[in-house]
Amino acid sequence: MKGNEQIIEHLNKRLAEELTAINQYMVHAEMCDNWKYEKLHAVIQKRAIDEMKHAEKLISRILFLEGRPIVSDLNKIFIGAEVPKMHENDRGAEDLAIKGYNESIKLAVEVKDNGTRELLEAILKEEEDHIDWIEAQLDQIKQMGPQNYLVEQI
Repeated sequence: MKGNEQIIEHLNKRLAEELTAINQYMVHAEMCDNWKYEKLHAVIQKRAIDEMKHAEKLISRILFLEGRPIVSDLNKIFIGAEVPKMHENDRGAEDLAIKGYNESIKLAVEVKDNGTRELLEAILKEEEDHIDWIEAQLDQIKQMGPQNYLVEQI
């Protein structure tokens, strides 16, 4: 089915965000593993895998719309040197993704592409869950201090 070119362009922008997030989160997860913060490693690694699944769905949709998935574009990756900065950088990535998904959903509604809209809404819900978890971690760091927070992650 030949899809709307603007929709395909938006899907490729979302794909670039997902591919960037995968890389950023995998580095953060492995840093936490290296520091033996097992709980953080597991959660961040799972989030990276969630982003891989999002990328897969976006690629599938682009192909369905007879577009060409662009997997070579990445946005700037922000690696945190310590855990609080990792969370801040990851919050930034999720915030960017949420704004992008909302823009793309608006376009999908305008061009009456309900299949794409439904896909984007499902991914948006997961991105909102991700940012909610990250913001909770930042609140915990603020409330208990970084050292006490990190003790809980071992």
